[in-house]
Amino acid sequence: MGRLLTAWILNAAALAAAAWLLGEQMSIGTGADATEDRLLTLAVVAAVFTLVNQLVSPVIKFLALPFIVLTLGLALLVINALMLLLTERITDLVGVDFVIEGFWWAVAASIVISVVNAVLASLTGTRR
Repeated sequence: MGRLLTAWILNAAALAAAAWLLGEQMSIGTGADATEDRLLTLAVVAAVFTLVNQLVSPVIKFLALPFIVLTLGLALLVINALMLLLTERITDLVGVDFVIEGFWWAVAASIVISVVNAVLASLTGTRR
């Protein structure tokens, strides 16, 4: 359970950084929301994103392993972007305001999230 909690916190920080860097292209909550509401929305989005990465992503990566090898790992960018878009879809179904403006912005967000997660994991000494 500790790993899941750590992943949730690191993903929340990475999602917040991506939303901040990408501006209007990726939003978590609305500008009219109070700070507490935006933090709650971020926590919910991070929880869904963490569960998607823990449950769905390993299966997809295993099934796509030949393509990952063939593309020298570039297929992972597509997979990570699709996991982010899946998170957007799930949060939309439960009424949480999380928007990414298309596939290529999801790729950009997944790059930011991967870099931020790697830096935070190295600073905290956690393995991802």
